[in-house]
Amino acid sequence: MTEPNGDVKQSKNPWDITSKERAIFSIIVMTGAFMAILDTTVVDVIVPKLTGPLSTDMYGVQWIITSYMVAAAIALLITEYLIKRFGSKAIFLAGIALFTTASFFCGVSSTLEEIILFRIIQGFGEALIMVTSHVMIFSYFPPEKKGLAMGIYGLGVSFAPALGPTIGGYLTEYYNWRMVFFINVPIGLLLVIAGIVYLPKDRLFEKLKFNFVSFLLLALATVSLLIMLSRGQQMGWFNSSFIGLLLFVCLIAFLLYALSEIWSKHRLIDFTLFKNPTFANGMMIYFFILGFSMYQYFYLLPVYYEHIKMLPTLDAGIAVFAFAVFIGFFSPIAGMLADKIGAKRTVLIASLFYVITSITFLPSLNYYTPMTQAMLLTIPFGIGMGLFFAPVTVMVLQNAPSDKSELAIVLMDYFRFVGGSFGTALATNNMEYFKNLHFLRMEALQNITYLQNYLKSIEESLGITADQVKAIFMNYETFMSYNYGFYNTFMHAGYWGILGSIFVLLLFVKLKPSKDTK
Repeated sequence: MTEPNGDVKQSKNPWDITSKERAIFSIIVMTGAFMAILDTTVVDVIVPKLTGPLSTDMYGVQWIITSYMVAAAIALLITEYLIKRFGSKAIFLAGIALFTTASFFCGVSSTLEEIILFRIIQGFGEALIMVTSHVMIFSYFPPEKKGLAMGIYGLGVSFAPALGPTIGGYLTEYYNWRMVFFINVPIGLLLVIAGIVYLPKDRLFEKLKFNFVSFLLLALATVSLLIMLSRGQQMGWFNSSFIGLLLFVCLIAFLLYALSEIWSKHRLIDFTLFKNPTFANGMMIYFFILGFSMYQYFYLLPVYYEHIKMLPTLDAGIAVFAFAVFIGFFSPIAGMLADKIGAKRTVLIASLFYVITSITFLPSLNYYTPMTQAMLLTIPFGIGMGLFFAPVTVMVLQNAPSDKSELAIVLMDYFRFVGGSFGTALATNNMEYFKNLHFLRMEALQNITYLQNYLKSIEESLGITADQVKAIFMNYETFMSYNYGFYNTFMHAGYWGILGSIFVLLLFVKLKPSKDTK
């Protein structure tokens, strides 16, 4: 039935569907989300191997990641408008088509400039997929099963990043780095066809006013911020005039954006949502725990296995898979638990489990930790990660007006994305800082006379030159300082989880009488 203004009127709730339809819709949507977010960590594994094929250095190939992050962040800001203007199904399929096409051209790229261009398109498609899939799968389940819906969705969001190194390592080791991109093509084509045939049509909203000025200013601020974070360590942070310029542009753009929102009749973001303390605290939990803290571990654990345990890429991926399985297994369980005892209580349980395991188990990982023990120590942490996503998402969406659900999801993904970018940059900085700190401490504790005699004995016994002995010992010192530096880096990642848990506790602080929501 069509109304005079052209909108399609729904005769029933979107969750009034059969169990078979719900299963089909959820599989299509979840597969799209899984494919999109999996690609982020799959590509992370192959980037160091692209310096030769693309005739560049590590600084050059890192733009393959940076360009993707920047494009996705910008696309998130316009996704709510696109959904309300064209509908979730259309934007979801457009995102899949963009992502798939860009994946193919990334795979056939022969220069750095080509692959960066198509990674930008791929990042834009990823943002469209993530927000629309989030909106769609939430709409397929009745109110009393929203936790289960987010638990199922959490299989993709939480499980995929941890599974990425395994798949990336396998494809790179047994096939070719281009397969990391080509594998998305048949999956994407099948998803487009299945989506056109099976996914239900959703109603179209009236034409909306879009604040392009605010969008451009916030996009400029976000781009400046993310490039600054991704390049800060490489360029010496504020010893670099370029980094200083990026910071200046970021601050000015954010200020102008704020003024634009104040003066505009049609705001890009409705900040009245943050008047709800549960919603505001939920966003901070997203930023500090699901973004700032968790993304550090997603980044650090593969590095630990590859650079400290000296595992090949595939074996490192298999080691990461040990805890990834538990993320996927406990995500639906957390969703069902949120439906039974309430989202807030489930978030509290998840935060306690996450903080305790991240602070207690992960910092003990080092070169001397047996491989089996290292994998076992990450399993409780995987459980903690799996418990988080579904209840936090349900809690945030339950505290946002129904007509603002798309904006709430955009904000969640934006906060998580920017928080993850902060976290990854900080983890890199911490690793370098603590590695250098431990190196200096080891040198300060050395007995120079004993060391000279020891190196002399090695020189004589191995029949090599003094310079070669010194080089070997220097490499050993560097490796061990890197090894010991992981303890501090893991601990600091956990500290951000503790900070995020403060906002979990604030969920139970009653500022004024209000209706309690699950």
